[in-house]
Amino acid sequence: MRRTPLLAALAAPMIATFALSPVGAADARVHDTQAGRIAVTPVATGLAYPWGFEVLSDGALLVNEIEGRMLLVSADGVTRTEVAGVPDVAASGQGGLLDLALSPDFDTSGILYFTFSEPGEGGASTAAARARLVREGGEARLEDVSVIARMEKKTGGGRHFGSRVVPAPDGTLFVTLGDRGESERAQDPRDHAGSVLRVGADGSIPSDNPFADGDKALPEIWSMGHRNVQGAAIEPATGRLWTVEHGARGGDEINRPEAGLNYGWPVISYGRHYSGARIGQGTEAEGYEQPLHYWDPSIAPSGMAFYTGEAVPGWSGDLFVGALKDQLISRLEVEGGAIVGEEQMLEGEYGRVRTLRDGPDGALWFSTDEADGGIYRITAAP
Repeated sequence: MRRTPLLAALAAPMIATFALSPVGAADARVHDTQAGRIAVTPVATGLAYPWGFEVLSDGALLVNEIEGRMLLVSADGVTRTEVAGVPDVAASGQGGLLDLALSPDFDTSGILYFTFSEPGEGGASTAAARARLVREGGEARLEDVSVIARMEKKTGGGRHFGSRVVPAPDGTLFVTLGDRGESERAQDPRDHAGSVLRVGADGSIPSDNPFADGDKALPEIWSMGHRNVQGAAIEPATGRLWTVEHGARGGDEINRPEAGLNYGWPVISYGRHYSGARIGQGTEAEGYEQPLHYWDPSIAPSGMAFYTGEAVPGWSGDLFVGALKDQLISRLEVEGGAIVGEEQMLEGEYGRVRTLRDGPDGALWFSTDEADGGIYRITAAP
């Protein structure tokens, strides 16, 4: 985990361009998997704790480093341009500049979304913002930056910010929020902590949200009772949201959050407190949803992606989850909305796996959460 404070210089808008040595196919490593041999190729290395990233249609990468820098990385991984206009972030513990997602019409609009730990009175909280990326003359900047969703209550401490932002097929956005290390907040319908939010692309409240009138819960809330959702993805075949969240000592779980439902934290869990004590009422209780899948012991899951490409035959339709503690990628076979098999790959080979992306080139991409982090591309080995 990164523990250094945010450098003051990063708080000021700036643009910097610098080059590193190229990496590429010659550096690929080959690994055996159940689907055959795969090649893992580094695309960009020397990144400082990269969190969210996206692969652009021209092959360039947009990358969030947790300390507060957004970088535009050339397709060959050599040139990195710092994107100006990123708001101040509270970079402490697990907080900082976090997830990144492109609008479906990004190639024409330049619109993107990102999450970050927003500083303010009382500490920090998770927020999601919308902005427009402008690239001109070798420079890059964000314009029209606006916060479209936030956890209103700001608190101290550097734990459990979440967070992912995921565009849905209907034009809305899902934003995942952690419980900030204060577990009881996840059961408070008047608190955003420990919930999945659903908002319009402009931050408006969709009329079909389960609590849109605000009578029984905050109108942005889609589901609640989550501990720390650090992975989220839309299942291509159904358009439904899937999430993965950290348990305590065990009890990492995959859910398919549905409108208005409660996923149990901290009333039920398949894990235990770090002291070894039982959590809440045990593994089930009336009124709380069961996970689709869980890990015990914990793997410390983070990024999540459904794979639709053809670069690795046999993987299409599978769900992939990265692990921080166990430093691996879990491939989960999905049939009829159920998880029917798991293969754990690349354990200990590349470090803490933070984010996974179903790339526009048909490959599966991932980033590593390390001081000397990187972004890698997986294809079938020749």
